[in-house]
Amino acid sequence: MASFDKKLSSILVKAGCVTKEQSEEYLAQAQAAGKKLSVILVEKQALTQDVLLGVIATEANLAPVDLNKVKVAPEVSQILPEEVATSYGVVPLDKIGDFLTVAVVNPFDVLKLDDIRIITGCELRTVVALEAQVEAVLAELYKSVEGRVDEMLGGFDEDNVELSENKQENDGAEMDLTAVSDGAAPVVKMINKIIFDAVTAKASDIHIEPFEHKVLVRFRKDGSLIKVFEPPKRLQNSMVSRLKIMSKLDIAEKRKPQDGKFQMKLGKQKIDFRVSTLPVVWGEKVVLRILDSSNLALDIKDLGFESKCMEDYLWACAQPYGKILVTGPTGSGKSTTLYSAIKHISSPDINIVTVEDPVEYTMEGINQVPISNARGLTFAAALRSILRQDPDVILLGEIRDKETIEIATKAALTGHLVLSTLHTNDAPSTITRMIDMGLDPFMVASSVLVIAAQRLAKRICKTCREPIEVPIERLIELGLPKVDIDAHEGDKTFYRAVGCSKCANGYKGRFALLETLRMTDSVKRMIIAGESVMELKKFAVEEEGMITLRRAGLRNAMRGVTSIEEVLRCSMAD
Repeated sequence: MASFDKKLSSILVKAGCVTKEQSEEYLAQAQAAGKKLSVILVEKQALTQDVLLGVIATEANLAPVDLNKVKVAPEVSQILPEEVATSYGVVPLDKIGDFLTVAVVNPFDVLKLDDIRIITGCELRTVVALEAQVEAVLAELYKSVEGRVDEMLGGFDEDNVELSENKQENDGAEMDLTAVSDGAAPVVKMINKIIFDAVTAKASDIHIEPFEHKVLVRFRKDGSLIKVFEPPKRLQNSMVSRLKIMSKLDIAEKRKPQDGKFQMKLGKQKIDFRVSTLPVVWGEKVVLRILDSSNLALDIKDLGFESKCMEDYLWACAQPYGKILVTGPTGSGKSTTLYSAIKHISSPDINIVTVEDPVEYTMEGINQVPISNARGLTFAAALRSILRQDPDVILLGEIRDKETIEIATKAALTGHLVLSTLHTNDAPSTITRMIDMGLDPFMVASSVLVIAAQRLAKRICKTCREPIEVPIERLIELGLPKVDIDAHEGDKTFYRAVGCSKCANGYKGRFALLETLRMTDSVKRMIIAGESVMELKKFAVEEEGMITLRRAGLRNAMRGVTSIEEVLRCSMAD
């Protein structure tokens, strides 16, 4: 508002209300007292409120309004988030059709008025009001919302919750969220509580979803979305704006998706969040991915893979050069598996460099490069630079295009161990995917060490699970070989999920299923000969002993780790 005070000073001099010397003196007094010029003028009785308002309205060619005589309907507060209204000094007065009447303190800031127009999606009818009245009306307008939010928050204590600036982007300054929320909207406390509850519940994602008459907040826990609560519909825009401010996104942009990030400090624990906004029919949906490094099991032997799969994976990690690929859909635990391999390989005499979009977990002693498409730092560009950095091991967050896979393959063939991910359904189909991306079959066979397809399955709750009988014929029909059944003849018990107070619908926690295809000489010859995926898979299972995802899942069901229903949900039939 400093610029508005200067503007107001020149307007008053122009109107003959004060002399230039008086205006400069009042400006100095306002600056010294930390008050607005309009407040100082009224306090010093240099001008009355009516005269001051009339001068501003005349200069702006807008109608003045006395907010003390105007009653604003509470539902109008839904149109404009409180943080935006307070920051811009704007009171939404009435809405008829696509026209929104707003009272503003500074009618000369056309950029802010354009922001309001974009945020609300309405054409503006602007009137002028005094700042003291605007502040009073805003406090009253949003007060009714605060009571309802306080009920939701209960006894939530924010003393150990802080928002940290992204240290990769600035000097690492931190802002205490409690200081922000003391005099601000209850929305700030609500966002803090949502984040705190999600981290405490060990959720992986937070979904804030707008619908016609409600807003849903859901957590993704153990792979499933769970409804947490419904905040008031009128808080929808305020919640989105708060998250955009935390993530340094454009709060005025509502028509395009945006991506950002921020860091929270809960006690001594620092947690990173990736934020994605998406315009939907009834507003903007926001999803927060929680990147909690304390949940990252980096010991490769704790991943719980089948012995054959673990043997293949460790063998590949021990090789001096070549390519290790982990495949699967988003959220299948690929990053954890790759990080575990890096931790297993890491030693003081090895130079390890990663290229990630974004860097999900920071690791001591590892050179991690964050991708920035806006600055031209793509996977391919970063990889080319890394190869001039004398690396021994390279981790690529994802292979997305022909250029990246060609550079990665050449690196794997010239003395570097390269680890990366692809989005394919199983291990054998990854070979076809690489050939489709432009690689020669000979290059695929020569560069790849092992392909690991991965899924995450839910662990059945040991407190409430119930044993069931499953006929041998049914197991064989599902894909469990007779040899596995015979090997566990006296030690196999199947369970079904029930559900209790200690779990979510009968499951608690998740574990990884792995399917590994090792590049033996026989498999390489089949790839070069152009054999089909089906032939490759059949040979790998029958001759090389490859354990498929379905078979690995059924083995775990037989051990009582999960249920047959969960195995069928997360794996395809062989």
